[in-house]
Amino acid sequence: PIVNKSKIFKKVNLDDSHLSHIEAIINSMTVDERRKPRIINGSRKKRIAKGSGNSVSEVNKLLEQFSKTKQMLKQFSGLKGKFNLPLGNF
Repeated sequence: PIVNKSKIFKKVNLDDSHLSHIEAIINSMTVDERRKPRIINGSRKKRIAKGSGNSVSEVNKLLEQFSKTKQMLKQFSGLKGKFNLPLGNF
């Protein structure tokens, strides 16, 4: 069965101001930092935080969330072959 995406997004509590903070952080990163977040060190985090109007801890939270999501998607892609799940291209 096809899942209604609007129902999924209604269940997720997304605040527009939170999304704008995330967008500001991402827009304050260089192209290389977006492609390879592992290169983001302390001084880069400070620059990103200053450029986005957020704290370094907010930048750290976003990077940690990205890392966890990436790890989870890798696990799901491993399950795709085991159970023949239609998960698309991860």
